[in-house]
Amino acid sequence: MIDNPRSPRVRAVAKLSNKAARSETGLFLLEGPQAVAEALAYRPELVVELYSTPTALDRYTDIAQTAVDAGVDVEFVSEQVLDSMADTVTPQGIVAVCAQFPTAVKDILRPGHAKLVAILEEVRDPGNAGTIIRAADAAGADGVILTGRTVDLYNPKVVRASTGSIFHVPIAVGADLDTVIERARAAGLQVIAADVKGDDLLQSRISGVLAGPTAWLFGNEAHGLEDEHLSLVDRVLTVPIYGNAESMNLATAASVCLYESAFAHRSA
Repeated sequence: MIDNPRSPRVRAVAKLSNKAARSETGLFLLEGPQAVAEALAYRPELVVELYSTPTALDRYTDIAQTAVDAGVDVEFVSEQVLDSMADTVTPQGIVAVCAQFPTAVKDILRPGHAKLVAILEEVRDPGNAGTIIRAADAAGADGVILTGRTVDLYNPKVVRASTGSIFHVPIAVGADLDTVIERARAAGLQVIAADVKGDDLLQSRISGVLAGPTAWLFGNEAHGLEDEHLSLVDRVLTVPIYGNAESMNLATAASVCLYESAFAHRSA
């Protein structure tokens, strides 16, 4: 059992909470039984190291069995060591170190293949980014693209908020937005921006606008999308607010937009 929280190995895992360490090593931190279980079930080849307290492994016997089946060794650590490794206050006894695995934009935006894609431009809140990835996964999206000004995909908070969806849906990172929009159109997708300056989403759904292959573009939480980017898209739509709320959370609005497209595609 590893019981020294100051050992070089423990420190190396803990450093993955920082972007510089993730960029240097090509690794990222995965915390909690849900995320670890998804990694082992869908992409076990990415799991480089797996750590657990004895108590946690006794509790999550399915994870232990999946790890054995995937040929991944589990190393026991003390509660103090696990707390030192984790980014969260309550990591629930299990963490893993995984290899980063971004997808190329061209592989997501293949002509005749993609029907629904989410593009995130300058989304800075990691909770929002992770939640949108989760919503895109749930809506059956073919991929998610994070432009260069968006929060790091492998930020621990993004990974946690996705609750394992980063292992289900292809995700590209670091692309230039202009290039992404151009590739989306070349792949046969209309590009629709979600922005408060847009037309009513409901009316567009009724008129059948959402029935075609669509790339949804979501912007910054505070100021939305730049006018220069809005001028590049095919349509700008907004989720109407019928009550007295001042605004809608970005991830919530994105979930509505993605599901409206998912419903339209399946109705068609």
